[in-house]
Amino acid sequence: MSPEPFSLRSQDLVDGAELPRPQTSAYFGLDGQDLSPQLAWSGAPEGTRSFAVTVMDPDAPRAGSFCHWAVVNIPAEVDELPEGAGGAPDGMGPADSEAGLPNGCLELLNDAGFTGFVGAAPPRGSGPHRYVFTVHALDVGSVPGTPRSKGSRVLRDVAAHELATATITCTYEVR
Repeated sequence: MSPEPFSLRSQDLVDGAELPRPQTSAYFGLDGQDLSPQLAWSGAPEGTRSFAVTVMDPDAPRAGSFCHWAVVNIPAEVDELPEGAGGAPDGMGPADSEAGLPNGCLELLNDAGFTGFVGAAPPRGSGPHRYVFTVHALDVGSVPGTPRSKGSRVLRDVAAHELATATITCTYEVR
């Protein structure tokens, strides 16, 4: 067992602070970049066989949360994703290892309908939204899915195999 608690840190995000501009959305018409942040984790519990990373907006005006990004089957020896990892919002960018994701990872559809990170773009006037960046330590080497699987649906499989989670929560509001 790891002597330190499972934790998530980022060079780009500060827990409790406003989401930086690069992590807001150009895809949805804001002045953002739809750029996934650098994420690094440590202290994974014994028995961890893979990781998943999710970004959810629990304040979205729809049933459940809005999935901004979901990557599963991250190998247990990986402890970091670089800034900009993942596919491009237009679906035309690089994928998998060419996009900064480790070999073997599976990037799932976000709730905007494409694989890749989509930045924050809450409806104008809906108040501040929370964006929860989570790394999940899993007791299985992989969870079932395909590149056309919706991240929000695969989260049930992730939850069923979770050993621990670590989060950073930021906020963003369009006034």
